[in-house]
Amino acid sequence: MMRFLARNSDDELVRALKKRDRYHGVSEEEEHRQILRDALRADDAEKRKTFWQVLSDMPDVGDDTFFESERVV
Repeated sequence: MMRFLARNSDDELVRALKKRDRYHGVSEEEEHRQILRDALRADDAEKRKTFWQVLSDMPDVGDDTFFESERVV
């Protein structure tokens, strides 16, 4: 098994990681593993999405009436 060590991390990042692992109720190491898993899986999943999947993931923000204009006669 390979160990991962991130040297010279800024204090703000370290505080955010500690806050996050406490919130999830896991060790720092487990939180770091989960962050890496989520990041790598999300990257792989994004690469496999079809155009239709990307479109269907977009939020529904209404209909096309916003784009309609009054007809000038």
